[in-house]
Amino acid sequence: MIITIVLCLALCMDSCLASCPRRCSCDSPRTMQCYRVLAIPSNIPATTGKLYISHSKIRHLQFSDFHEMPGLQELVLFSSGIETIENNTFRALNNLKVLEVWNNKLTSIPRSFPSKLEVLKLGDNSICSLNHQDFEGLTRLRVLEIQNNLLNTLSFHAFSSLSNLQTLILDGNGMHTTFGVARLPNLRYLNMENNKLMFFYDNFFTHFPSLQYLRLAGNQFVRVPPQLPKSLLSLRLERNHIKSVRVRDLRQLENLFDLNLSGNQLLSGDGLHVVINLTSLDLSKNQLSTLPQKLPTKLQRLDYSSNQISRITVQDMKGLASLKHLFLDNNGMLVFEDKALQWCGYLSNLAMEQNLLTSIPLGLPVTLTRLDLKGNKIDQVGVHDVKHLKHLQVLNLRNNKLASIDDDVLESLPRLRHLYLDGNPWNCTCNLLKVRRLLLDKGTDIKEGQCVEPPYCRGERWMSSNTMLRGCETSYNFEKSRESKKKMKASEIFNGKPLMDDEDDDYDYDTEY
Repeated sequence: MIITIVLCLALCMDSCLASCPRRCSCDSPRTMQCYRVLAIPSNIPATTGKLYISHSKIRHLQFSDFHEMPGLQELVLFSSGIETIENNTFRALNNLKVLEVWNNKLTSIPRSFPSKLEVLKLGDNSICSLNHQDFEGLTRLRVLEIQNNLLNTLSFHAFSSLSNLQTLILDGNGMHTTFGVARLPNLRYLNMENNKLMFFYDNFFTHFPSLQYLRLAGNQFVRVPPQLPKSLLSLRLERNHIKSVRVRDLRQLENLFDLNLSGNQLLSGDGLHVVINLTSLDLSKNQLSTLPQKLPTKLQRLDYSSNQISRITVQDMKGLASLKHLFLDNNGMLVFEDKALQWCGYLSNLAMEQNLLTSIPLGLPVTLTRLDLKGNKIDQVGVHDVKHLKHLQVLNLRNNKLASIDDDVLESLPRLRHLYLDGNPWNCTCNLLKVRRLLLDKGTDIKEGQCVEPPYCRGERWMSSNTMLRGCETSYNFEKSRESKKKMKASEIFNGKPLMDDEDDDYDYDTEY
C-alpha cells in the first residue's frame, strides 16, 4: 500500500513538472517561478500555491489572468513592466495572503483585493495618490509597503479600514504633508523616512497607541515631533534640521531604548537625561562642542563621532557605568584625561579615530576588547600604556607617527588577534624583526605598513622584507658567534689550555651568508 501511494505521488509530481510552462521553473508541484515572459502563463496548474514572476514585460493584468488559480496563496510580480491592473483582477484568488507588485510602473492602486490578504507590497512604482476605497475590506492586512512612489501628500484616512495593520512603510515618496485620521490600534512599525515632512498635525500619534518603531530620518523636522506615543521603543530622526532637544517632547518616552539624532544641527544634548531607559544614543554628525551634563545612566552604546569635542574629562563620563560601546571619532580631540573612563566598567569597544591625540590615554578600562586610534599623532607606545588591557583583541594604530614598537608591548597583550599598523613611518631596524617573529608565532592578523628608514628598505613591507631579514639575521649570527668564542676562551683558560692566536678575533664568521 505504501509503495503504491509513493508511486502515485511520484507520477503526479512528474506530471506536474512535465507540464511546466515555457520560461518557468517548477521545482515543486505548488511553486512556480517564471522569467522574461510577455504575459501570465495560461497553463498554470490549479494546485499552484506560490507564483513568482520577475524581469518580464507584462504591461497589463486582468481578471482572466488568474481566475483559474483558486489555490494561489502567494503572488510576486517583481520588475515585470506592469503599468495597469484592472479592478477585480485578483477577485477570484480567495486564498491569496501575500501579494507583491513591486518595481513596476503602476500609477494607481487597483480595487477589490482578496479579503484574506495579509501582506501587500507596492513599493518602487509611480503611485501618486491613495483613496479611501483602495484598501476596503482588508481587515486581515498586517503589512503594507508603498515606499519609493510619488505620494506628495497623503491622507491617513485611506488606511482607516486596516484595523489589524502592524507595519506601514511609506519612505522615499517626496511627501510634504499628511492629513486625515486613521485609528490603527495594532500598528507597531511606521517608516516615513526620506520624505520632505516638516511637522505632523496635533494629536497625529495618539491614533497609534501601540507604535514601537518610528522611522523619520531624512526629512525636514526642526524639532522632535511632539506627543509621541508612550509605547515607542525606537526613534530614528537622523538627517533632519533639529537644533535642540526639549524635555517636554521626550519626557513621556519611558520605554524608549534607541534614539538616533545623527546628522542634525544640535548644539547641545541637554534634556536627553529624561529618557531614563535609553540604551543606545547616536549624536554623531552634529555641532556639539561638549558632552551633555547629564545622560541616561542605562546607556550601553553612545556615538559622539564627527562633532567638535576637543576634550574629554573624568566628569564628562561620570555615571555611565553600563556603557559598552563609545565612539569619539572625527572630533579634533586634543585631550583625553587619564582615567576618564574609570566608571565604565563594562566598556568593550572604544573608537577615537581621526583625532589629534599624541599618546594612548592612560587608565583605559581593562574590559576593552577593541581599541581604534587610527589617524592620530601617536609617535610611541609603551608597555605602561597597554599592559593592563589583557582582554584586547583588536588594536588599530593605522596612520599615526610610529617609527618603532617594542615586542614587550605585544607580549603584554595575550589575546590580541588583529593589529593595524600600516600608514606609519616605520624605521625597519632589527628590533622590528623581533616584533615580526612574535606576531608570526602568535598568529596575529597584521596590517604592517611600509619601511621609510633605512633607505635600502624604503617601500618594503616590514613583515615580508627580505632586505631587513638578511641584514638582521647576519648581525644576529655574528654576535652569537662572538659570544660563543668568548665562552670557549674562558673555558680554555679554566682548563689550562693555551689561548688561540689573536688573529682569530678577526675571523669572518659571516662567510656562510
